[in-house]
Amino acid sequence: MKKNVILLISILWIFIGSHAFSQESEGLLKRIPSVKIKDAKGNSIDASSISNFGKPFIICFWKTCCKPPLQELDAISEVYEDWQDETGVVLYAVSVDDARTSAQALPYANGQGYEFEILLDPNSDLKRAMNVNLIPSTFICDGKGNIIWQKTMYVPGDENEIFRMLKHAASTSE
Repeated sequence: MKKNVILLISILWIFIGSHAFSQESEGLLKRIPSVKIKDAKGNSIDASSISNFGKPFIICFWKTCCKPPLQELDAISEVYEDWQDETGVVLYAVSVDDARTSAQALPYANGQGYEFEILLDPNSDLKRAMNVNLIPSTFICDGKGNIIWQKTMYVPGDENEIFRMLKHAASTSE
């Protein structure tokens, strides 16, 4: 009996982790916090300054050694140009690789041909400030920089839900 309860709780946790955190940000973080991170050139930037000049943007947290975020970025990469044409979106891929592995993030992204803006959060300051516990964690912001939607984890096909929410963000940004 005890094993069945533990199994049931584990299954529910997996389900909740992969689907139930996809939600409007009601009661959640509303804007990108003011935390120092690095851009692809190694310059320190304030995360709260991330924008897309009145158009929606996406922030995806990823790590080079974690397959689900890489699968998500690969899936988005395949349709990213179409998304940009239709919505004007910019995707900021925030690597949370630590000091030992952060040097691998840019070569990996370049090797994959990602057209995203790559940012580095080697101390996980932004990750903590945004209450990110699982990666990938994906946030959609409207043209004013308000976080309007977020999801955690990745299951193939989730990019369709991301695009649906992105189109909504683009329509409200106009």
